[in-house]
Amino acid sequence: MDDERVWKFEESLWRASEERYHERVDPDCVMALSREPWLFTGNDAVEAVSHTPAWEQVSFSQQDVRRPQEGLIAIAYRVAVTKGDTRFAAACTSVYRRRAHDDWTVVQHTQIALDPQQETA
Repeated sequence: MDDERVWKFEESLWRASEERYHERVDPDCVMALSREPWLFTGNDAVEAVSHTPAWEQVSFSQQDVRRPQEGLIAIAYRVAVTKGDTRFAAACTSVYRRRAHDDWTVVQHTQIALDPQQETA
């Protein structure tokens, strides 16, 4: 997956429906999110993000893509998102694993909440 597709994939998750999360978040995923209980694994990770808003505006900055080995992509970035009057900003990492040709899932995701008033992404 080239860099452009990586960022489209990641953006699609910020705009995702519950069904999309169930398709693209791996059952073996581990997550650290900005809310209790902070750490989520497996189906709990899928459920933790399944009920988040489908954000209307998504903006990335400080984007970095790494490919430590074939079939594994690690990314880091800052994100600023809005839906109506609701705003959220975070520093994030995600790791994707390729299951088959053009079939990628998220196996790790971390969000560190930032002050959305200071985010300029």
